[in-house]
Amino acid sequence: MREAPSRANRQEQPVKSEREHTWDATVRRTDERRPDPATEAFVAHRNLLFTVAYEMLGSAADAEDALQETWLRWADVDLGTVRDPRAYLVRITTRQALSRLRALGRRKESYVGTWLPEPLLTTPDVAEDVELADSVSMAMLLVMETLTPNERAVFVLREVFALEYEEIADAVGRSQAAVRQIAHRARSHVAARRPRGTVSPAETREVLDAFGRAVETGDLQGLLDILAPDAVLMGDGGGVKQAVPRPVVGADKVARLLIGGLGKVTAPSFRPAQVNAWPALLLRLDGTLDTVMAVRMDDGLITGLYAVRNPEKLSHMRQETTLRR
Repeated sequence: MREAPSRANRQEQPVKSEREHTWDATVRRTDERRPDPATEAFVAHRNLLFTVAYEMLGSAADAEDALQETWLRWADVDLGTVRDPRAYLVRITTRQALSRLRALGRRKESYVGTWLPEPLLTTPDVAEDVELADSVSMAMLLVMETLTPNERAVFVLREVFALEYEEIADAVGRSQAAVRQIAHRARSHVAARRPRGTVSPAETREVLDAFGRAVETGDLQGLLDILAPDAVLMGDGGGVKQAVPRPVVGADKVARLLIGGLGKVTAPSFRPAQVNAWPALLLRLDGTLDTVMAVRMDDGLITGLYAVRNPEKLSHMRQETTLRR
């Protein structure tokens, strides 16, 4: 069996977390310059495979685990029987992600507090792909959380990666007719829940700047001016950091909670960042990243605030992650 490809052989160098597979084994090479065909194909498609797994799971750590399992299975494949390595690898990754997605659902039932997707510090080029950026936004990942595992897999493969129904059917183990029905159901479900009005990254950035200033200065009215009446604040501390135990609903409640809570913090500092391909704010305390604040906007106002504080979910905020379609 071939050993897993080292991150040293890829362009990006993600920071390792305890839960990640670091893939530090030496790459088996056919000569001094080039990895063997299986390794070469895997590395060529790795960013795509990670994106597939991450969109299905909402967890970078679990996506890394799915890719490790994908590699182990790919390493045993007779490449002479493979017509399309990309399609074959996507199929393996989808099956691994589906298995993990079902297990993840069980883990969420015992998760302390609200579970939010794991934020990623993304490269600038991801935002240039509008469809990809929309699909990995925190708001869309939360919408996809409401789908069944099969619906989520079919939606991601069809709507984001534009796979043919035949390929999707092979990946999820269902007939093409069933996949078409699942795709229709998933599209309808997502359409009813996705952000209502189109907001550009520039508009989002402007509102976030106003949000940061209002919170830092304790400007309650300034905060109310950019929050929708039905705004929701969700926090994920994972039982390690303090966070709101359940969603807080209503602009007044959200604004007063933020102003009151951060008013107790000495010199809170919000800094802009590109998180999941969209503008977001990073709260640092004493120079250490404490909270990633992502938003959902509808018709120019903030309707959702997602504060991720669980330290286990912040490891991919240290260095940019490359996503691909």
